[in-house]
Amino acid sequence: MARPPSVRTIPTRDGVSPSCVALPPGPWATVLDFLAERLPTVPRLEWSKRLANGEVLDEHGHAVHAEQPYASGTRLFYYRHIADEPDLPVQERIVFQDDHLVVADKPHFMPVTPGGQYVRQSLLVRLKRQLGIDSLSPVHRIDRETAGLVLLCVRPQDRNAYQALFRERQVHKVYEAVAPYRAELTLPLTRRSRIEACTTQFFRSEEIEGTPNSETTLSLLQVQGNSALYRLEPVTGKRHQLRIHMQALGLPIEGDQFYPQVLRNAGAAEDFSQPLQLLARSLTFTDPVTGKQRSFTSGQSLRMAV
Repeated sequence: MARPPSVRTIPTRDGVSPSCVALPPGPWATVLDFLAERLPTVPRLEWSKRLANGEVLDEHGHAVHAEQPYASGTRLFYYRHIADEPDLPVQERIVFQDDHLVVADKPHFMPVTPGGQYVRQSLLVRLKRQLGIDSLSPVHRIDRETAGLVLLCVRPQDRNAYQALFRERQVHKVYEAVAPYRAELTLPLTRRSRIEACTTQFFRSEEIEGTPNSETTLSLLQVQGNSALYRLEPVTGKRHQLRIHMQALGLPIEGDQFYPQVLRNAGAAEDFSQPLQLLARSLTFTDPVTGKQRSFTSGQSLRMAV
């Protein structure tokens, strides 16, 4: 059987990689009918405009027109964009670059990959445009609200080797966070718990009873009034792990809009003056491709309460 065309054969546009949709059996007469019904977050008129502008491609990279007959068993590629995507008043910094890796120092509020209301303002798209590397891909991710180091792979053939570092816990990760000071806590300490997706709010996670699947070591770096700067060393990488562990210890991170309670709903205006005080400070590992020892440090700093 012939191997289906890869998304990698379809070029990026302005740093944005194409999204792919498979065409199942169905009653649609035209490509436009299918797109308008199955991907309704984009209005039919907008799909018509995108098709007219050559923004929807077939498996061979050829533009598809609105009245083209629907053909199940094929695939379409389209470029996601948001008409009123807001600008982010922040700027990433490249810490390191060679033939295999790019290490970026990501600011607060910037997503690593396209999502929600951000596509071209995501770290990945911005770096693809800046560096001209279409094959660039993140090896791991940090929350949009979190600042700090992100490791990206240059060559597709190296990606699995770098991702294995994180899967096999061979990367020493250090974070810093600002949270309330609790003199009664004996530090350092290690928090272990079971974290799963929240059953009532899809964008949150929560601790539940059961065998622990997350682990973080917490130590104290500095005390200033009622606030403190903490060093966090996660062994695992569950979604929102550090935020959940800190909140469970009675140390909610300053600026956290999700824990212990939701303070900002989806679609609400962003308050860029109140970033989450959580920073991915350093990454240390042995490079699986070159064999070199790697150690990178963020140049950003957190804000202690006055």
